[in-house]
Amino acid sequence: MKSITWTLKGGTVLGPAPFFIAGIVNVTPDSFYDGGKHEKPESGFEHGLALSRQGAHILDIGGESTRPYAEKVSVDQEMERVVPVIRALMAHGVPSVISVDTYKAPVAAAAMDAGAVILNDVSAFEFDSDMLDVIGQYKPGYVLMHNKGRPETMQDAPEYADVIDEMLAFFESKLEALDKVGLPKEHIVLDPGIGFGKTLDHNLTILREIKRFETFGLPLYMGLSNKSIWQGLLGLEVGERQNATQAATAILAAKGVPIHRVHEVKTTCQTLTIVQEIA
Repeated sequence: MKSITWTLKGGTVLGPAPFFIAGIVNVTPDSFYDGGKHEKPESGFEHGLALSRQGAHILDIGGESTRPYAEKVSVDQEMERVVPVIRALMAHGVPSVISVDTYKAPVAAAAMDAGAVILNDVSAFEFDSDMLDVIGQYKPGYVLMHNKGRPETMQDAPEYADVIDEMLAFFESKLEALDKVGLPKEHIVLDPGIGFGKTLDHNLTILREIKRFETFGLPLYMGLSNKSIWQGLLGLEVGERQNATQAATAILAAKGVPIHRVHEVKTTCQTLTIVQEIA
């Protein structure tokens, strides 16, 4: 595993390191895996603190579920969920850097004003016409994720002529738009968007051919923790997918994927340390 760096808001540089772990902090009542467990800001703060202590380099904080068929929440409600958590973590001085998981420009701006340095945007700035302006203004570390459709409809029989070719064209177009607003390339990582407008076969094809996305020369960011791909492939219910997640994470790390967004940080840290030593 080679070391990478990732430049974030304000010129902060994460790394160099062979891998980064983004711990998931869902301040939501309806996320597919842990919805309701950390719904209140106080609980979200405690969970973020625990994940940081377990070794998370990044805490990815979200206030709206983007699972398939999830309902949208208002800008004000999302801000009320995520901004206090970010402020509390910053005040505590956690060593992890803070990421905000949102597709809404006002939430992204408020989160970065509060201390977030990464924007994890599942929409690739398609859902909010002001998001590109926010990206250009704040210049965060940016997770550019491929999607096809909105969460409430994206799993309604998605189709591709060739899933990899279409994704490569998508990333090329989006990278051109980011360049035009002045976001340096070293601020960007690419997320193939497992489960976002994709069938089981699409997801498996992407994972098998993950190295094709290296053509852009950017680090890859993977979010497959406990997702429904493992139900489709192995028949596993939500609480049974941890082992599948770790097996896939190890294989993808060995293939060169350095950034992993996960629920189980401590276990993932062990997995990636093993890969680093023997792959």
